[in-house]
Amino acid sequence: MVDPDRVLVPTLGRPREDEALSYALETFPDAEITLLAVVTPLDAPLSEGGILERDEERTEQARTSATELLESVAGSTVVDRVRIETVEGRPGNVVPKYAADEGTDHVVMYGSRTGSTGFFRRFLGRGIAATVVERTAEPVTVLD
Repeated sequence: MVDPDRVLVPTLGRPREDEALSYALETFPDAEITLLAVVTPLDAPLSEGGILERDEERTEQARTSATELLESVAGSTVVDRVRIETVEGRPGNVVPKYAADEGTDHVVMYGSRTGSTGFFRRFLGRGIAATVVERTAEPVTVLD
């Protein structure tokens, strides 16, 4: 496999996303990395604390969280090859679309087992990582 030139690391404001960014930075040292802060719309399942915030505030908070994530993982040493973008939508839809539209070669994300079997799958549906893998043409690495 040829090392990718463009790697996408989506962030949803969930724990352990620093592991996905760290993995991408270490595994693909020559790649341009896009840290994609996904803002879930108000009519979709929400991450903690997102219910009463306005769209602009939520978008700015997502960008700030992504910036803090980058600083905590990499400091200022690799900022020149990492860019932060924000997008609003359901992660299972916007991550594959963004990857295709922007010429991404590889996606790296943290996934959890919640939603993949048993009670959670029956009542909440598939996990976001599983949906991204299913809908993305490019290779996806899911860290668990």
